[in-house]
Order: sequence, then structure tokens, then C-alpha cells
Amino acid sequence: MKPKPESRVARRLIDRTRRFVSCGMALLARRAGVVAYAMALLFALSTVAFAVTGSRSPPGGTPQPAGDASATEVPASAAPPATPARVVPVDRSDGTTASGPVRAEPARMPFYVATKGATTIYLLGTLHVGFPTDYPPEQPFRKPILAALYASPTLALEISPDELLLSQDDVNRYGMCRSECLIDYLPDSMWKKVEARMRGNPVALKNLRHTRPWLASMLIQTYDTLKAGFQSEYGTEAQLQNVYLRVRGRIVGLETLNEQISTFTHLSSAQQREMLAQDLVQTSAENIADVKELHRLWRIGDADALKAWDDAKSSKLARSKALAAQVDNRVVYERNRRFVQRIVGLAAPDRPVFVAIGALHLGGERGVLELLRRRGFVVVPG
Repeated sequence: MKPKPESRVARRLIDRTRRFVSCGMALLARRAGVVAYAMALLFALSTVAFAVTGSRSPPGGTPQPAGDASATEVPASAAPPATPARVVPVDRSDGTTASGPVRAEPARMPFYVATKGATTIYLLGTLHVGFPTDYPPEQPFRKPILAALYASPTLALEISPDELLLSQDDVNRYGMCRSECLIDYLPDSMWKKVEARMRGNPVALKNLRHTRPWLASMLIQTYDTLKAGFQSEYGTEAQLQNVYLRVRGRIVGLETLNEQISTFTHLSSAQQREMLAQDLVQTSAENIADVKELHRLWRIGDADALKAWDDAKSSKLARSKALAAQVDNRVVYERNRRFVQRIVGLAAPDRPVFVAIGALHLGGERGVLELLRRRGFVVVPG
């Protein structure tokens, strides 16, 4: 007997979740970030969501020397070939499109330049999912961002593309159970909320029973946001790699796959339950509205404003302030400190490094930008 179509869809979604979870925790710091991250699961078409065709460094490829490109123009020798402009509907981040075709403009995105003497670090706040209109094919990024990317011998992502190819087994090992373990992790009242949320999708609920709370949180957000329209291939990391392949520079990770996975495996059961509880507070429609607002603020490009909005939303949704703070410290702030240490280690005089990490890691008093300032860097918007 052939499996029912809904069973096949649910199994594909679970498989994509396992592969995708270890692709980078940039927006998992807070609940709104979990929404954005989880939405990409459905649309993950490749082995891992951020891996794009040819994303590994080309054989024999060597980093290009840092140029003297200004922040306002792309070097002619490095710029991608011109392509005819096309018109596409502009997404308004509210589920609608303009009635007539317009020329799409690239999203502004949070982009900053940190300097200390002759050392330059470019920092771009990423979003793991997006719309085609965020990255117009004729110019996927603003000119200052492209100029910085082409001038940098090294592109640093949260995790390297090569490590992403090894991610599935670890997600299976640490996120899934042979038994129906989710029921054992949760009190009866929370399990009933999960059942109520998934009432219309019994196949998905059956699969959820075999997940640990942190992975269940992402899956529930995925099911909640299927109609949002975001696509993983229009996540910032994937688009950056498409552009950077032409430069033949080096792509590195700021943390290892094991470090990313341990971010969640080292959360206590109570902390994981707090993550899941926050995802169950609002209705599906409210969760979708949040991630669209996150996308809107990301397009505007102010990292501090983005972080302030997310902090306010997270404070509202927290069931236990103490547990929520512990999760934030583990998933966000400890990683921010690790990021900064390794970013500074990569940077060198006259050899800029281009860093692309989740937008919610940049802003705020304990964000990457402020931590760089405390190390003596002058940080300004790009």
C-alpha cells in the first residue's frame, strides 16, 4: 500500500527539519527568530538549506587580495556581469503584492563597518528566509555591501558550507527519539496544547511525538507559517554564497557544527520546555504576523531597532522570566562572545573580513557590534 500524500509530505518536512536545524542558529535567540528559522524548513530543497550548487570553495581557489574598493562602488573587475533588468511584483511583507509590476530594490539589511587602525571588519545581519524581491537578480545587494564583499578575502558565516553537509546525522541523534519522547518531556497541560495546535494535522502530530522540545518548537512554528510565502533559497547566506563564488575567496565558519548542536543539547529540559511554551502562547496568525514584522524591520536595516523589537516581544511571551533569560544567555549571548573572539582572530591589517551572521546577534548592549566597540573598534552603519 502506498503511503498517503499527507504522510509523505509530513515525512519530508521532518527530514528537512533534521537537516536544517544545524544550518545556523542566528535567529534562534528569541521566539520571533525561531519563526523565521522554522519557515525555511518547508522550502529546503537541497541537502542543507544554506548549501547552494557549487557552494564549496573551487578546487585550487585562492583568496583574492584585499582591494581598495570604496564603500560606494563595486570594482569593475570583480562585479558580476550585467544582466537585463526585469520587473517583478514587490512583496509588502503582509502577504500581498503590488497590483502592477515594479522594479525590485535590494533590501537595505543591517550592515556595518568596524575599523581599528588598518583592520576592517564588515558585518551583515542575515535572515535565513526571504522573498525574491529581497535580492533582485540584477543587483542582489546594495552597492556598499557588494563592494565590501568583493574587497574581502574571507567570508565568515556562522558555520561553513562544508560542515553543513555533515549535519543530518547530528540532528537525528540529538533532536529525535525512537520512542515518543516529547510526551515524556512535557507536563500534561503543555502536551494538550500541542495536541490542540496540531488538531488538523494528525500525521505531523505523530511525528512530533518523536522529537525533543527544542526541535518540536521549530516544527510547530513551521506548521504555523506554511502560508507565509518565505523561501529558504532567498535566505541571505545562500544569496551571499552565490555572489561570492565569483570572487573565489575563502568561506569559513565562526563555530563548528558540534558547537551549534550543543547550544540546544546543553539546554535543560525546563529550558527546552520554556522555548516550546513561548511558541504556543500565540495563535498561528499572530506568529505569522511576527515573522513578517521581523522581515520588515530587517529590510529597513537598523540592528538596534530590530533587537529592541525582538526583546519586547520575547519579554511578553516568556512564561518564566528566569528560564527565558537562561535560554537567551545560552543561545545568544554566549555565542555572541564566541563570534567576536573568532571574528577578531580572522581579521588582519589590510585584509578585510566579511562577516554574515543572524541579524538578531548584532544589536543591543550585548550584541556583536557593542562587543567590538569594547575591543576598541569604531563601528558605523555601512
